Amino acid sequence: MKIKYLLIFCTLFFTGNRTDAQNYLPNDRLTSIQFLIKNFGIGVDGSFKNAVGKIVFDSTNLKNASFKISVDASSVNTGNDSRDKHLKKEEYFDVEKFPKISFQSDKVEKGSLPSTYIVTGTFYLKGKSKIVSIPFSAITQGSSYVFQGKIGLNRRDFKVGGGSFVLSDNLVLTIKLVADKLN
Repeated sequence: MKIKYLLIFCTLFFTGNRTDAQNYLPNDRLTSIQFLIKNFGIGVDGSFKNAVGKIVFDSTNLKNASFKISVDASSVNTGNDSRDKHLKKEEYFDVEKFPKISFQSDKVEKGSLPSTYIVTGTFYLKGKSKIVSIPFSAITQGSSYVFQGKIGLNRRDFKVGGGSFVLSDNLVLTIKLVADKLN
């Protein structure tokens, strides 16, 4: 009889505490990774493509949430082929040596507003890494999530752009990551 109650207890305990975090993959076709930086005082924007990675997310259980995302550095697109070729060189993104720009989370926390969160992790660019926190929103869209966030970065932290005095040190990275649920 005691074994029966122990089995019932174990079943209730383990199923009641089960974590149902869902796994998602970036949908590159719908994802947008954009940057804005000033050059000679004029705003220059661009984007990156080929987002890949894995996301584990359940808004009710953030302790198991994780983001591991990368984009191809060579996909940089500013709408100017000559500038894009220049940005792929060693002084900027050095895409031959460092083909990926990536982020890997350490923790995800609830934000102050509904459906807002803060993800903290390591941002990797051009062989350099920096711990960053990115505030973001997470909205469900069918069986997908739309994660949107914005972060300011200093290009000099990653040795991008050398000692250029006409290029602003600071840029804004705007992320709209559409992630589809894995079946």
